[in-house]
This record gives sequence, C-alpha cells and structure tokens, in this order.
Amino acid sequence: MGLLRTILIILIVYYAFRFLARIFAPVLIKRVLGNMQKKAQKRYNQHNKQTYNTPTKEGETIIDKKPSSKNEGKSSVGEYVDFEEID
Repeated sequence: MGLLRTILIILIVYYAFRFLARIFAPVLIKRVLGNMQKKAQKRYNQHNKQTYNTPTKEGETIIDKKPSSKNEGKSSVGEYVDFEEID
C-alpha cells in the first residue's frame, strides 16, 4: 500500500509539473528574451552614438595613446648570435 501511494504521489507531482511548465514556460521565455533584447539594443545604441559622434574622415587612423617606450634599450636577455654550420 505504501509503495502504491509513493508511486501515485510521484506521478501526480510529475504531471502537475508538466502542466504548469506548459503554462508558465512561454511567459518566462518571453520575459527573458525581452530583457536580452533590451540589453542588446542598449549596447547597439551606445556603440552607434560613439561611432557617429566622432568627427573622423573615412580612412583616417586614430591612435588613442602613445605606446610606452620603457622597454626599449634593455638588453638583459643577452646578445643574439647567428651560428653557421661547419661541414
């Protein structure tokens, strides 16, 4: 009797879950996809504002910062020697 009762409870819970999932899953998916779409649209608009607000000509190159030249001239690694094979 206890085994039948346990199996019956498991089946009821399973079918109730399936029934509720069919009702609430589309609503939940629409909400999640709507939020993702809003975030993507916001990022797209921010990118376009940055692109179109800068007065640059087509083909022009812009360098934001000068590369650091602190590492130039350091030869702590050693000297490069080109070896030749001797027959």
